[in-house]
Amino acid sequence: MQEDFLHHIWKYKKFHALELKTTEAETIVVKNVGIHNFNAGPDFFNAQISIGEQLWAGNVEMHINASDWYVHNHENDKNYDNVILHVVWEHDIEVYRKDKTIIPTLELKPYVSKEVLLSYEKLFSKKQRWINCENDFAAVDDFVLQNWLERLYFERLERKANDIELLLKQSSNSWEEALFKMLAKNFGLKVNGDAFLSLANSFNFSVLRKQQPKQQSLEALLFGQAGLLDTDAQEHYLNELQKEYKFLKTKFQLTNIGVLPIQFFRLRPSNFPTIRLSQLANLYHNHNNLFSKITEAKTSEDIYAIFNVKTASFWETHYTFNKTSKRSVKKLTKSFIDLLIINTIVPLKFSYAKHQGKGENDIILSIIQQLPSEKNSIVNKFNTLAEISASAFHSQALLQLKNEYCDKNKCLQCAIGSSLIS
Repeated sequence: MQEDFLHHIWKYKKFHALELKTTEAETIVVKNVGIHNFNAGPDFFNAQISIGEQLWAGNVEMHINASDWYVHNHENDKNYDNVILHVVWEHDIEVYRKDKTIIPTLELKPYVSKEVLLSYEKLFSKKQRWINCENDFAAVDDFVLQNWLERLYFERLERKANDIELLLKQSSNSWEEALFKMLAKNFGLKVNGDAFLSLANSFNFSVLRKQQPKQQSLEALLFGQAGLLDTDAQEHYLNELQKEYKFLKTKFQLTNIGVLPIQFFRLRPSNFPTIRLSQLANLYHNHNNLFSKITEAKTSEDIYAIFNVKTASFWETHYTFNKTSKRSVKKLTKSFIDLLIINTIVPLKFSYAKHQGKGENDIILSIIQQLPSEKNSIVNKFNTLAEISASAFHSQALLQLKNEYCDKNKCLQCAIGSSLIS
């Protein structure tokens, strides 16, 4: 048994509350269970409890066994001086305050129904499962599930917003610069994401701003810092980029010593770093104030219009500098833009709205719900339990559920687990 189970029972009053008595046979009336504390200190703050004829206001501490009070050295911690009730599953020892008076103790076990206990044991049985509740997941009330998924989605956005805060500080509070670094990382996808981010960090953002009027200069900057111009292919376009980069390198004292190696291995040609960097250059060539345009976008269609970009014409017949290929216009695909919206655009809009004190949750939900569900092993597995993921809103929420709750056995802090036990 986990203490989380006791917290759940107490917080939601999943016990027979009309006949409660302390281990000293004093009547207990719970007026207010208190505020659940997830940090250091007693488990519930500011509870109101009548014990005998006296109304108490203070804190409640919980343990599986009463003796855990001493195992955790609470008798030496002043944070526990204001505990008015010790709630335990098993009362195996009396617990005393510093002044040698007994702390009133409630042994919960006699007051919890067998049904609640069996539901808990079923949820946490040690059979090998993908998630604890997989046998009952499909039976969860749809209202509970949909509300919980919305909360999970915004939890995930909050985590991403924290990452953006760190990036913003590293970018001297420039939202434009933070956006560029986020886009660079996500243009690199999993294989080259870290390398593209190191590339974006290798020069001052003002250098890129100054090259925006000329796409070839932007490509020279990005390709040069990535080390992709270090080749002797006999191509006029390559020679032009090499000359331009040599000029930029001298003018701005550029160095790419800290840039991580760029990978081509196991990538589809459409995801080659040459193609993605050319598209990124084209994006910044087309949009001088990209951040403003993104924050003003209200729909997914607005965002698709912004990211309607392609490579330079050279790359229509090339994937690398060394070899020609069949001509094709290499535009950003809708599926790739969807990934950018999920991982960059929406988190950035959410974070910026928080900074501005604006409520844009409805716009954010509208955008993310317009995108198709992601397809990955986690989302696919949830869909075998119940057909649930219809949009990127669902798939992002399910990733949060699996990674932050299911994998960590936080069933009692999950609306799904709580509903199944109840």
